[in-house]
Amino acid sequence: MFDLRDLSVIFTAGIISTLVFLWGAAFLIKVDISPPRDLPLRFNRARQRMYAYNFNYRLWNPFESWTVATVAYDWSQVRAERWSKRGVLPNGGIIFKWGVVLSIVEPGTNKVIDRFPLSTMDADEFAWAYICTYMQNGPKALPPPGIPRNHNDVPWYNVALRLAPKVQWPADMDRESRTAP
Repeated sequence: MFDLRDLSVIFTAGIISTLVFLWGAAFLIKVDISPPRDLPLRFNRARQRMYAYNFNYRLWNPFESWTVATVAYDWSQVRAERWSKRGVLPNGGIIFKWGVVLSIVEPGTNKVIDRFPLSTMDADEFAWAYICTYMQNGPKALPPPGIPRNHNDVPWYNVALRLAPKVQWPADMDRESRTAP
């Protein structure tokens, strides 16, 4: 025989489980479709500026509005940091991951105020060397670039990226990042 207290405990546990499930589902959906399709960086040699498409989020609160902030920094504030991480899998295997982030420092100091991913397990320091050569010597010092890529083109089979917001620079920053002073 069931007692009413037993039913209330089961009912309460069911409600808590449902709420946790709904929160988890909302979180996973938001993590998939909220970030923009890409986080491009632009470098303007004539202005000596870097422009970034910066996505701001807090993972612990899926109900908060996650936003994109476009920012611009002077080239003299940009530094590159190489990072690596090692992880151990439950089966004993080891995973190595590495990359390069661009760090923005306060003028005259080494205090980091912002960071942007440049590459992960890809070109690493070669991408940084390419950017530095471009900013210091111009495009004539570089090999010809490949075909430009549209940051909004995504594969047909990637449903999450198709639902994600498109990359759209503010008109004034788009014009400034593409032109000379």
